[in-house]
Amino acid sequence: MAKDDKDITRDISAYTGELRKLAPDAMQGFYALAKAASADRRLDKKTKEFIALAIGVTQRCDGCIGFHSKALKDLGATREEVAEVMAMCIHMRGGPALMYAADALRAYDQFAGS
Repeated sequence: MAKDDKDITRDISAYTGELRKLAPDAMQGFYALAKAASADRRLDKKTKEFIALAIGVTQRCDGCIGFHSKALKDLGATREEVAEVMAMCIHMRGGPALMYAADALRAYDQFAGS
């Protein structure tokens, strides 16, 4: 069954609203950080949203994928641009595993006295 990202983001939004009532200081701090980090500066908002989407994908965060995909659509990103960023996610999810695999082999060799 396919995920419904609109339902996922709607549900998360409802519960983040609850958290705003229950933990207002923490939530205010989080949203202030999000606003500052995503502001147009040297990188524009669209670029930052691509970065956020890529992190969401590599961290397997359904809510992040939903919220940042919607933001990218609203910022005028194309399907082709999203696919290109996803290709980098695929590459980097594999690349870091390769780096740690080499580290694991080195660790084994060190403990084995090789």
